[in-house]
This record gives sequence, structure tokens and C-alpha cells, in this order.
Amino acid sequence: MKILISTPYYPPHIGGIEIHSRNLAHGLIDRGYDVEVLTSSGEDDRVKVTTARCIPAPYTPIPLYCPSVWGDMYHSHIPSPFFAKYLHKRNSKPHVITYHNDVDVPERVDGRSIPSKACKWVEDRNSKFISPLLDDADRIIATTESYAITSPLLKERMDNVEIIPNAIHVKEYTQGVEAGEREPIILYVGRLVEYKGLQLLIQAVHETGSKLVVVGDGEDRTMFENLANKLEVDAEFRGKVSFAEVKECLSMARVLVLPSISRLEAFGIVLLEAMASKTPVIGSNIPGVAEVARQGGFTFDNVEELIYHISNLIEDDNLATKTGRMGWNNVQKYDWEIVLRKIERVYREVLEDNV
Repeated sequence: MKILISTPYYPPHIGGIEIHSRNLAHGLIDRGYDVEVLTSSGEDDRVKVTTARCIPAPYTPIPLYCPSVWGDMYHSHIPSPFFAKYLHKRNSKPHVITYHNDVDVPERVDGRSIPSKACKWVEDRNSKFISPLLDDADRIIATTESYAITSPLLKERMDNVEIIPNAIHVKEYTQGVEAGEREPIILYVGRLVEYKGLQLLIQAVHETGSKLVVVGDGEDRTMFENLANKLEVDAEFRGKVSFAEVKECLSMARVLVLPSISRLEAFGIVLLEAMASKTPVIGSNIPGVAEVARQGGFTFDNVEELIYHISNLIEDDNLATKTGRMGWNNVQKYDWEIVLRKIERVYREVLEDNV
């Protein structure tokens, strides 16, 4: 059986959806499927990648022309909808859509304020564009129930939504020493953009007096560096690093914090990566993120609660060790071997419905 995966970007472009799509493609190939990826750019020694000529709009490339592609099963990844729309226009069935997150336009981008009317216009247009795709999909995959039932586009379609989480290859990660034996290093891994909430973490670390290690890059890096300097936080900004260095950072940290404040963050794969490293996690109390974070640590609603949880994990070695072990036990069900079986089941059911 041939699976045609459509995704706006594909590695070496860096992002959660990109990595998810590649791991899905590789996992399906390992199971004997024929796989092709339709995207705006990318390459892969193991997978046939077909690229379309696109208008390079920010975060959502718009295909001008797509080569002819086909599959026995079509699997699109959105919120960037244009590649899924292309398959929809060709009436490509059966069609499974993984809905990774809502489009929630930030109030500020690259330090510049975005008018609220403009934000609402973009969000409304996106909803009108995506709704027909979701209505016609044979099955919609969402990564957590808490996010799906609070999504404006998914909550009315829950009868066609299958909850299948994101995944990692758990065995790729090393645990190092127990979390309670580690230095008081607070770790952040992700893009350096305001909606990720790093400003909240910098404020919290200022109060705890611990060391902050920031892995990743983005348009708001200078703003975060200036804030850390202003508050005299012991912060090390490492920029983009290799996967091997990310794993090393995860295994040495006392705690990883994901402080995102927007529905653009719907899951937080980095939480799984930390849990696989026996590193306690703290995540913001928003749908999706909180559901994952509670399986390997704690959630917070404000800076005061974030300070409280960081302080407890730094001061209480037993709590840090116990929390790290809890996360490691719970992350086993997020291994790609298990998640791929769930996706295969959806494919089989959809194919049977289309006979």
C-alpha cells in the first residue's frame, strides 16, 4: 500500500510537524509501506520527496503548482492547509488529516504589535478555509483530548476525531544520573519567539537564583537576552545545536520548562524528550501541554507558581528523582512503535469504510 503524506515543510527544515512527518514516513517504510511526501521543500535518503513550486508565505507556503501524486491513502498535516487543500481539490480519498494546532495569531511578532482586528481576520479566514477539509476528511487525528475538545474547529467534530499522541524514539535518549543528583540547571529547548513564554521563565529563574540554559534560536532572541541581562540571570544561550547536544542537555538538567502561552503550542514533544531522559518537566497550564506535562511533572498558571515548582525541584532531591522516574515510566506509551500501530489501525478502518 502506498501512503502519500502532505506537509508544508519537511526536514532539513526544523520544526515539530517536520520531525513528526519524517518519523512517520520512516516508520511506515520500516513496516513495508511505499511512502511519498508532498511538501514545499525537503530531502530524504529514505523517502521519495516531491516538492511543489510555492509562494513562500510566512509559516504557510502556498503551492502554485503541484506535480501529479497519488496514493492508496492520503495523510495531510495542518494547520497550514494548502497542501491538504490541493489533495482535497483532486478528490483524493481516503484522506486522513492530522490537526496539529489551531491558528492563534500572536499579538506581537518579531517585537512588533499586530492589530487585534488583523489577528481575528486571519484566524477567521483560516477557519473558513480549513472547515471544508475537516468536514470531508475520513478521519481527523488530534494529539490530545484536552486540546481537541477546546479547539473551535475540532470540538464540533469530535465524532470523527481520533486521539493519537505525538511520539519519540524513547531508546534514543540517555538518562544520565538521577535528576536529584544533578546541578540546579533549568533548561528551555525551543524556538525563541514571544508566544513560547520564555520571558516568564527568565523572570522565574531570576527569583530562584539558578542557572538557565536556553537551546534554540528565533526572531526574539535579542529581546530574551536583553531581559536576562537586565535581571542579571545566569543564562546561557546556546542557539541551534545538534540533536546529540540536545540529548546531552536534557540528561544534565534538573528540570525542563515549557512555558508557552499560546494555542500554537498544542502538545510539546520536548516534554516527552525530557521524560525519556528522566528529567522532570514543568509546563504551562494550557490544553495539550498540561495533559502531557502532568505525566512527568507539574503545571503552572502564573510566574509565582512556576517559581514554586522550580524551587521545590531544586531543593528537594527526592522529589526531583521521583518525578524524573515517573516521567520515564509514563513516556513509554509515547514510543513510535506504539503510536505507529495506532495510526495503522486508523488507515485500516478508513480503507474498510471506503470499500
